[in-house]
Amino acid sequence: MHEELRALRAACRSLDKGYRPGITYVVVQKRHHARFMCKDDSLAVGKGRNIPAGTVIDRRVTSPDGYDFYLCSHTGIQGTSKPAKYNVLYDDNNLKADTMQAIAYYLCHIYGRCMRSVSIPAPVYFAHLACYRSRHHSYLLTGSSDESLGSQGKKEKSKVEFTRAVTVHDNIRSTMYFV
Repeated sequence: MHEELRALRAACRSLDKGYRPGITYVVVQKRHHARFMCKDDSLAVGKGRNIPAGTVIDRRVTSPDGYDFYLCSHTGIQGTSKPAKYNVLYDDNNLKADTMQAIAYYLCHIYGRCMRSVSIPAPVYFAHLACYRSRHHSYLLTGSSDESLGSQGKKEKSKVEFTRAVTVHDNIRSTMYFV
């Protein structure tokens, strides 16, 4: 994490030497085994009798050592809703828990591919799509999503080819072409 924070700060300084925004570092986990149900059945929603969208769980089942919470940001249309788990690893902005949770919830409503709220914040989805696109670039170059090369010379040549393959053209660099 410290490496990433240094890289983020360096990227901000590269834009403007005086640009030092507060950084909040949150890891969003979609795949876990936690599921929640309403204690009061009259509050349950839909066929699956799910917890309502916007429900936050930040006590009892969370870590006593760090700051984490579960947020069910979407309505479960079918089956059991799966809330996302949020781990706040670093926070320059000293955001209050309610503020952090509200930001996470609102970011789940701005995903351009869906008219409803989604299970994880839109920036997380966009990062996932960008990584998927990068893996696609890698596959086009190597014929495989893994980079397993024999000798050091091949590895160096492969790095150059890989860099060339994943370099985005200037005409679309500032767009979200991967969406």
